[in-house]
Amino acid sequence: MEFIQENLQTIYFVIFCVFIGIEVIANVPAILHTPLMSGANAISGVIMVGAVIMLFQIPPTNYLLLVLGGIAVFLGALNISGGFFVTGRMLRMFNSKK
Repeated sequence: MEFIQENLQTIYFVIFCVFIGIEVIANVPAILHTPLMSGANAISGVIMVGAVIMLFQIPPTNYLLLVLGGIAVFLGALNISGGFFVTGRMLRMFNSKK
């Protein structure tokens, strides 16, 4: 309860950002989804590089942080690869038939 009282303003900000994000994404035209996904993949790639660098900073004896960091890097790589597959599939939809 003390944690919530100390961070109430931050919690309100996160909730506000969630609602703003939902509104922004809901109002994006379908034609812009592919470029936005490509941009999100690029941002995720940069974050992934930072995560790997941080993973190398963990002491080798701290197994819990190494496992959690490894899981986070794996899930980030899964997110990036899935985003590229979806982007490629969407771009193939716009190719003209020959």
